[in-house]
Amino acid sequence: MQRRAFLQNTGALLTPLPAARTLAAPAQEAFPLVDLHCHLTPSFTIDHVLEISRKTGVQFGIVVNPGGAVSDDPGLRRFIDSLAPYPVYRGLQPMSPGWSRNFSPDTIKLLDYVLMDPQTIPNGNGYGETLRIWNFDTYVDDAQKFMETYMAHILEVIENKEQLNIFGWPLFLPVCIARDYYTLWTDKRMQTIIAALGRRGLAIEINDLAHTPHERFVSMAKEQGLKFTFGSDTRDQKAGRLDYCRQIARNCALKQDDFFRPGRTLPKP
Repeated sequence: MQRRAFLQNTGALLTPLPAARTLAAPAQEAFPLVDLHCHLTPSFTIDHVLEISRKTGVQFGIVVNPGGAVSDDPGLRRFIDSLAPYPVYRGLQPMSPGWSRNFSPDTIKLLDYVLMDPQTIPNGNGYGETLRIWNFDTYVDDAQKFMETYMAHILEVIENKEQLNIFGWPLFLPVCIARDYYTLWTDKRMQTIIAALGRRGLAIEINDLAHTPHERFVSMAKEQGLKFTFGSDTRDQKAGRLDYCRQIARNCALKQDDFFRPGRTLPKP
């Protein structure tokens, strides 16, 4: 089961943050309304995305995960070409470091951006198994030991030399330890992540589905000049729903210049 569907179907509490109010879309925002984390499915097509864009004024970036039909250069080029007629950005969302060995540099350059999160974590048991921490039944018996492993994996994702533009799902925790969110995410850990992101020049995703990261992290990153993106991380009619993102952006006084935008200019919806 796709992780987003799993979370939505179980109703899992992703983080102990208060739910954002549903905010009416204003005529003009101080920041760009661009959702760079949207997936297509056979039942949720590019036509659905364009209709949402026309109704809301939100611009979209469509991402695909490597694997299946997008496992090599021809597959990735078919994905890119399929979106060429439409006013959307084209992105890739790898799951683990090492993804780029399946694609040529020339093909990767055709993408508008690469977004990656650190939620698939090697568990270190010597069998090549991984923790998929978005799963509701993820078990953590030692929170501090988990955080050490998690931090190491986060830094591996950030510092890997493969192309990367956006760091997704920042500060997400498994449900079983989410009650200790504000204790486990110490200023030292957050600053370590922000410093690594700054060295790579990566943008930080404000994720509407997970309600991460929180205001404190965004404010810390903003003070150090990092850029941000919005992501609904959806594959259905909730695409472009950015209530939490807007709330955080307003609370942290984010402006146009605080956001990463891909190099291509899209026509307005």
